[in-house]
Amino acid sequence: MPSPTFQQHTHQITVRTSGPGLYEFTSQVEQWVSAAGIETGLLTLFIRHTSASLTIQENADPDVLFDLNQYFTSLAPPDARLYRHTAEGPDDMPAHIRAALTATQLSIPVLRGQLVLGTWQGIYVFEHRTHPHRRQVVLHLFGE
Repeated sequence: MPSPTFQQHTHQITVRTSGPGLYEFTSQVEQWVSAAGIETGLLTLFIRHTSASLTIQENADPDVLFDLNQYFTSLAPPDARLYRHTAEGPDDMPAHIRAALTATQLSIPVLRGQLVLGTWQGIYVFEHRTHPHRRQVVLHLFGE
C-alpha cells in the first residue's frame, strides 16, 4: 500500500471591521479550502492582532452575536479610569482583555475537502476596538 502524500498550504485573509462586533468570513475560508485540494486534514486559523480574536459561533440568529458583544463590553468596559494602559484610547485595554479571554487561534478538521462545521456554526473575527480595522487572519492547511 502506498504511503499518503501530505501537503501544506498557507493563505492570508483580510477581514475589514467597522467597530466592535463579530464579522463572519466562513465563505472565504471554505472557498480557499476547497481550492486547495486537500481531502482530509486540519485547518488552523491565526489572527495577527492583540485587540481582536477569532471564534466559531452561531450564524443563524444575529441576536447571539449582539448578546456576545454586549456581554464582553460589560465584562471589560471602555472606561479609561479602570486601566493604566490607555495609549490608544479608552477601548485599548478592554480590547486586550477581551482578546485574552477569547481565542487567537482555531483548528477545524477537513473531511472530503470541506470544513467540518456544525449546522449553525460560522467563523468570525471578534473585533474589540471602536474604530475600523483591517484584520489579518493566517490560514494553514495540512493534510492529504
